[in-house]
Amino acid sequence: MPDDFLVVKNPEPGSTLPYLVRLPLGEEGVVLKTREVWPRTAKVYCHRTDAWPADPEVVDRAATVACVRRGAAIDLVLERGRENRSQFILTSAKGREVIFWQTARTSRKARPDVRTPSARAAGTARLEIVMDVHERYGWTFAKEDVQVTKRPLAAGDYAVEADGSVVAVVERKSLDDLVSTLTSDRVWTMLAGLAAVPRAAVVVEERYSRIFGLTHVRPAAVADRLGECQARFPAVPIVFAETRPLAQQWAYRFLAACLAERRQEAEVERRLGQLGGAPPPEPLPATAAEVRSWARAAGIEVSAKGRVPAQVLAAYARAHPER
Repeated sequence: MPDDFLVVKNPEPGSTLPYLVRLPLGEEGVVLKTREVWPRTAKVYCHRTDAWPADPEVVDRAATVACVRRGAAIDLVLERGRENRSQFILTSAKGREVIFWQTARTSRKARPDVRTPSARAAGTARLEIVMDVHERYGWTFAKEDVQVTKRPLAAGDYAVEADGSVVAVVERKSLDDLVSTLTSDRVWTMLAGLAAVPRAAVVVEERYSRIFGLTHVRPAAVADRLGECQARFPAVPIVFAETRPLAQQWAYRFLAACLAERRQEAEVERRLGQLGGAPPPEPLPATAAEVRSWARAAGIEVSAKGRVPAQVLAAYARAHPER
């Protein structure tokens, strides 16, 4: 088996998968039928086969740096400047094996069967969002009516402000970044900083089920740590938004809703401040028992029963002008 990665024409007539790919994996290698020579714009469906032509018509050939199987994935690295990294995902659908060929770019482009709405969040026109200066490859909010300003943030990657104070923040995480944070003590510092803000959330650009396909860490350990985080910081939800566009959409509407809620609270406080205050209540008159108790303490003789003498009541009133 040569060390080169090969793509050749499929000699099978009328095939909907016109190419054969040979991966230098194992002693005999792995041969797949495929629709494209490289996953440039979308994931490419592949099908396993044992057929390899005796005199193949080579379409593409490249030296292989690495071809390693990790769990349900085969990672391929080629010795060339472009189109040099890809991955073959082995999965199943309806009881049969399914293989997809993807790159990091085509994986990010994968979309669920939904369209994100274009309506303004919480009726807010031109939402102003602050993005932390250290945020790399940040959201652009290109499809939303948003003005982004870069500035250092004490917590989170995105924030909205009211009257010069941060109202709400969102921490953006890819799955790899989330796992790295969860498996270190950095997670507690991050969550403590977020919890100090009135409203905060962590948004993950991936689906929760992907945790259980991790191979470099124990999936159960990651799931347990997530549960521990939510138990210790219940006010900071960790939301799995499935894709990057959906994560951005969730954050946009969360931040807009938080800002609208803060403005409503401020309006309620203003209206309460305008309400007229009630006069202080009149003090209750002293009871006969209280007057007798005071008189005895002051050395004034007073009977235990009957009416309290007028001069004793007058002396009590002089001693307690507030009553």
